[in-house]
Amino acid sequence: MALNNHRELGTTRLIDSFFIDSGFERSPNEPTLYVNKQGNFDFLVVCLYVDDIIHMGSNEVLVEEFKTCMMHKFEMLDLGLLHYFLGVEGVQCEEGIFISQQKYGVNLLKKFNMLKCKPAPIPMNVNEILISEDGIGFANARHYRSVVGGLIYLSHTRPDISFSISIISKFMHNPSLQHYGAAKQILRYVAGMTNHGIWYTKKEDFRLLGYSDNDWPGYKED
Repeated sequence: MALNNHRELGTTRLIDSFFIDSGFERSPNEPTLYVNKQGNFDFLVVCLYVDDIIHMGSNEVLVEEFKTCMMHKFEMLDLGLLHYFLGVEGVQCEEGIFISQQKYGVNLLKKFNMLKCKPAPIPMNVNEILISEDGIGFANARHYRSVVGGLIYLSHTRPDISFSISIISKFMHNPSLQHYGAAKQILRYVAGMTNHGIWYTKKEDFRLLGYSDNDWPGYKED
């Protein structure tokens, strides 16, 4: 769910103090994230961004109590279930939660004139090895960094492009035309599936599986 500070009075510090006094702990890695544990199983998770608050909990009673308390303490509006926040779209139902960045992805393609490009089936060409000094010629570094930065933010809900982005992000200081071509390849891949995202569903028999590509001879570290 989401709350909005209607008056936008710059009360971030006041809310921060209120959270700490109410038993919340601020994340050491993300200063806008707070967690309040209740007993052994119940919890509240709150994210504060300027004058907006998004929150979730392990049960509806905790969520409703928190919402009522915040609206009583501060002049806020209840915006209901979260649908859109910082470029991330959310759909909640009984089966689970689906998050994506479809609108953001489309805008990213528009920004770089790639919306009507021919989609690519994979984010990076097979066996393509990128090196710093390829002798092909240099691309516009500022433009290249803008592409990579946009793709990095998109990877929040698109883990399928994370590895490819990690490769092209190594060359942001002095990109070549080949590096820029690899970045455009990822954009072309995104263009073919802008509606993809992450589906969080309830599962009783949960198993975490991991995979690794051990083709070390085919990988060249620069």
